[in-house]
Amino acid sequence: MTATAPAPTITDIGQIAITVSDVGKAKEFYVEKLGLTPLFDAGPQLAFLQCGAVRIMLSAPEGEFKPGGGTILYFRVADIEAAYSQMKARGVAFVNEPHLIARMPDHELWMAFLRDPDGNALQLMCEKR
Repeated sequence: MTATAPAPTITDIGQIAITVSDVGKAKEFYVEKLGLTPLFDAGPQLAFLQCGAVRIMLSAPEGEFKPGGGTILYFRVADIEAAYSQMKARGVAFVNEPHLIARMPDHELWMAFLRDPDGNALQLMCEKR
């Protein structure tokens, strides 16, 4: 039997990449409609946004990376009804309204599903105490 090295410790998510068909259009959606903070652009093919402690990279298609992939981003909000109303007023088309997903011992988990202009799946999530 051989000794194995301990597994590396992953502490958090530093960045999430989302492949989009039009970086400018996607940046406008994420900033103007969802309220994320723009950080910087790296030419017309990349835009970087801040969401809490996580950086989001919007990227033009390259190689096997195509818009509308299978990644789902869950954006935590303190008040899901208020966030839903504000985003809906900005023109976000939600797939469903905020709804209860599960009752936990100390909170309820609520979500509302939406898509960005390329069809990438997004969720608002709220843990109601």
